[in-house]
Amino acid sequence: MMSLFQTKAWQSAWWETWGNQKGFRLVSKWDGQVSGLYESRYRLKGMLPVRSLQFVGTSYRELRTPRTEYNQFCRDNLSGQPLLREMEQILEAEPWTEAVFNDLRTGSEELSALVTIAATHNWAFRITASDNGYAVSTSGSFDNYLASLGANSRLRLYNRRKVLESLGHIREENLWPTDVETFFQYLNRFHLERWKKNCVTPTSLEFHRKFLSRIEEEGGRPLLSALYCDNEVVSVLYDVWYQGVVYNIQAGFDENFHRKLSLGSLHLGYAIESAFKAQDTHRLDLLAGWGKKEDYKSRFATDQYQFISIMLVKSVLFRALYWMRG
Repeated sequence: MMSLFQTKAWQSAWWETWGNQKGFRLVSKWDGQVSGLYESRYRLKGMLPVRSLQFVGTSYRELRTPRTEYNQFCRDNLSGQPLLREMEQILEAEPWTEAVFNDLRTGSEELSALVTIAATHNWAFRITASDNGYAVSTSGSFDNYLASLGANSRLRLYNRRKVLESLGHIREENLWPTDVETFFQYLNRFHLERWKKNCVTPTSLEFHRKFLSRIEEEGGRPLLSALYCDNEVVSVLYDVWYQGVVYNIQAGFDENFHRKLSLGSLHLGYAIESAFKAQDTHRLDLLAGWGKKEDYKSRFATDQYQFISIMLVKSVLFRALYWMRG
């Protein structure tokens, strides 16, 4: 399944922003359908040299960057033995110490192929992380979707709109491309208040700007939604529409706006309703990750999936070292 994260826009913007790190080398380039691969060289415990093969858009140890999901090696039209052979050729072409592949779909043929290849070559196979992702299928009617939710979820997502709309004039505005700086300032401010850390830095802002301007060339639509109460921004949603799917990349809201309202959920409710109404949209992907206090995405999702991150290790020495580290 090709996603927003394998587009030339996302991959090229990520590599131009973070690929100039010392020890990074591009191994294979993205093509708009599959993830690029790069080599990262570092020293384990400052001593032992390691060559780490990874997807462009991911960094196992060195960088903190926006998350790149749905990673894949090969085009969707490959399966069975041809897929296995192509992946084996990719892995045998480079002299890596470890290969770390983040956020592959559980149950995918590629993941099965990696298990087979590791066993064939006697490489260690380690699972480094797993995470659930969630989505809302928007092909039916919004009313039926609301009816399928639990009472409390429906209240948070939709029914408390009446309370919100009694507090002032409520409107949504897409701040792309007219007011991108303002959008990301609010996103970072709300994130800082909630999580006590920045989510937008000058470097990541450069990445987002490049990505958003380039995704339009591939048919995507940036949806930098700001929710206003009168003239004050109270919530923001960083969404991008691509090939019939709205990807919910990031969100932020004023925690202290009203004690009875979950502004983030209400804003998401407006976005979900818009996705149901849009003729060219069949899915709103909430992606992976938890909220601060609960797995809120599971409340609103109609579909659930899982990502898994794995590591392959060639040498016996490094296998022993990684085993000791846990």
